[in-house]
Amino acid sequence: MSLSIRPASHDDIEELVQLSLLAWIPVFRSFKQVLGSRIYPPIYPDWERQQREEVERVCKNDALYCVWIAEEENIITGFIAYTLKSEEKTGYVELLAVHPDYQNQGIGTALNNFALDKMKTGGMKIANLWTGGDPGHAPARRSYEKAGYTALPLVRYYKDL
Repeated sequence: MSLSIRPASHDDIEELVQLSLLAWIPVFRSFKQVLGSRIYPPIYPDWERQQREEVERVCKNDALYCVWIAEEENIITGFIAYTLKSEEKTGYVELLAVHPDYQNQGIGTALNNFALDKMKTGGMKIANLWTGGDPGHAPARRSYEKAGYTALPLVRYYKDL
């Protein structure tokens, strides 16, 4: 198959929402396992709704976000969304998702490299993103590392009261 990358359109939003929900099931399962039954529910009472709203918000804001879609034979296999902060000369990856049926095939890395090239062409000097350190984010971390990102380990703590 041949991978192509194209700009997203508003007609793609629902398909990107559905793809993201499938792609992030392992992430939220991991969060639930790590955080436990007392902390997870108040933080993520309805992760699917929260995720839908986030993807829709990013995809509808063409003035702020650049959203690119990976396709193979007219099938959407993944997407990346980023923003450019010219005053900071920094590009921020906001969202990256690859459909579970297409993971571990280099699509996330291809999308990362594509976005990094666009950032560099846009005059950015640094690319920045945040991802989880939990097991559910391991594929994302591998993709970012393959694209040349350097990780700065951070820890976020939660305590139920």
